[in-house]
Amino acid sequence: MVRAFAKTLTLQEFLQQPETKPATEYLNGEIIQKPMPKGRHRRLQVKLCTTTN
Repeated sequence: MVRAFAKTLTLQEFLQQPETKPATEYLNGEIIQKPMPKGRHRRLQVKLCTTTN
């Protein structure tokens, strides 16, 4: 995981931040950039959607 910011925030402060691209997550007071899904993850998503439909 890549740390987007060094500053520690409260959950309320994080929720007031604008949406970012790439997306970020709040974890233990830190904002962390969400990792991009890999090829295998994408194939599993497609298979799950196909099976569900």
